Amino acid sequence: MDKIAVISDIHGNLPALEAVLADIQQRDIHRIICLGDLVGKGPDSSKTIDIIKEKCEVTVMGNWDDFITKPAEFEALKWHQKKLSSTQEAYLKELPFSVEFMMSGKLIRMFHASPRSLYDRIQPWDSLEKRLSLFANTEYTENIKGSREPDVICYGDVHNAFIQHIKGKTLCNVGSVGNPLDLPQASYLILEGNDQDESPSAFSIQFVRIPYDIEKAIELARSVEMPDFEPYVQELKTAHYRGLKN
Repeated sequence: MDKIAVISDIHGNLPALEAVLADIQQRDIHRIICLGDLVGKGPDSSKTIDIIKEKCEVTVMGNWDDFITKPAEFEALKWHQKKLSSTQEAYLKELPFSVEFMMSGKLIRMFHASPRSLYDRIQPWDSLEKRLSLFANTEYTENIKGSREPDVICYGDVHNAFIQHIKGKTLCNVGSVGNPLDLPQASYLILEGNDQDESPSAFSIQFVRIPYDIEKAIELARSVEMPDFEPYVQELKTAHYRGLKN
């Protein structure tokens, strides 16, 4: 059977990315798909882009990958923009919106946030209607099977790893490598099945959590005087989103 590792939301956190890639290599998995948000929040956006370009078979665009290449008003965002070369900006601009393929008879679709937008945030606790909307075909998705909707959706964006089975379909979020907001360990998942096979057969989704050197990640951010340092430290240590009061 074939194995594919799926990662997302690295956000310039090099120690977390290196720990995840080491685990993937140890498991002898050679194919990696990335669901975006390579950059921002953490200090090493530039190095992250170069590693992802080398290691990932497919990378789709995230919301940070989109707006970091556009004119910015906020000084923190300008700081992150200055870390990127023109070649890296061009790479981010050319990332596809989504990817889909057949595996063990299932149509699998992956994108960053939703099939409609890079900025359409849907949480695991949102309404059934909202969660089911993630299976919709849109003008932005590839729709490789015409009007058929996907059997499995994998997405990123919300930094909360989960799996739900809804009306015969499977919805999963891969969580975040570099900025998890559910558990202070890097997250990714593994798909296992028969790739490009339209015949139903065994298929599995495995979630993996990886401890990494959070203090090293914090020191890297401190050493370059990264803006929004304290909120970043809070999120890395507690997995508690800076925008929540409780």
